[in-house]
Amino acid sequence: MDRAELKRRKLLLEVTLKSYWIRQGSAFSTAVARPETELTPEMIATGSWRRLPFKPYNFSSLGLPPACGHLHPLLKVRSELRQIFLEMGFTEMPTDNFVESSFWNFDALFQPQQHPARDQHDTFFLLGGNRDYLGGSVGLGCLWDLGCSEQFGRPSIGMKTQNNFGIIRPVQEEKFTPVKYFSIDRVFRNESLDATHLAEFHQVEGVVADRGLTLGHLMGTLRQFFTKLGISQLRFKPAYNPYTEPSMEVFSYHEGLKKWVEVGNSGVFRPELLLPMGLPENITVIAWGLSLERPTMIKYGIKNIRELMGHRVNLQMVYDSPMCRLDV
Repeated sequence: MDRAELKRRKLLLEVTLKSYWIRQGSAFSTAVARPETELTPEMIATGSWRRLPFKPYNFSSLGLPPACGHLHPLLKVRSELRQIFLEMGFTEMPTDNFVESSFWNFDALFQPQQHPARDQHDTFFLLGGNRDYLGGSVGLGCLWDLGCSEQFGRPSIGMKTQNNFGIIRPVQEEKFTPVKYFSIDRVFRNESLDATHLAEFHQVEGVVADRGLTLGHLMGTLRQFFTKLGISQLRFKPAYNPYTEPSMEVFSYHEGLKKWVEVGNSGVFRPELLLPMGLPENITVIAWGLSLERPTMIKYGIKNIRELMGHRVNLQMVYDSPMCRLDV
């Protein structure tokens, strides 16, 4: 009967015995000596370093990360968007004007005083008034009350709800020259806070003013801009804005959501809006805008906008967020 059969019947038990021979080596010691890790001035002065054991130096060790500041994901995406505009030949506008009058914020953009959107946009109002930009346009052709623009039931100076008119102010020049401007600025709206809405957020806007611009120029510029953002699948949908005609919403196919999502709004500014600025009649202004928060949330996989901006931001997320590359 072989060994395997004996083991199967539990008639054989195998035992392994190990034995070791121990001899005293050259480094034998009854005391535990801790090797030195640093060479001190005292060791050099006394010469004791010659007799002391030193721990081998590990040149592969990464060491401790240096303590330093970290950019917020919004700032990283903002920097990338700014670089895209500069590569396209745009000039950045100053973005330090958070306060705007109701006239500039609504009336100059042909938003009727009776329009419900003005109620939705009501926000933090301050004391003041504005009368320096009247005349030269029939507007929407409806009744318009200066008192409503200046008072509106409350002081008419407040935190701006949009930056559309502010971005074309630099176009006002004594001698017109073609210009390309962009702005990345904060706006404020009385929104109900949820996973996709904040009362304070950023608008990214671009504007081009030149002679002979058409809707085709706007679409071509949009394709170039969004391609640099890494968004190549685009669709344009007719839309309505009080201050542009024609107007278009820009949609892109989201691979993660498997559907088309809106990524921006655009249009050609109405001639009536440009007339009070003293521009020649053959000047056309095209513009588009998008939020800064939406591409940031998509890029970094953030599902709740309140975790991106506000008191709920996790500082560890800011620390761990990688470098932004929108075209990857």
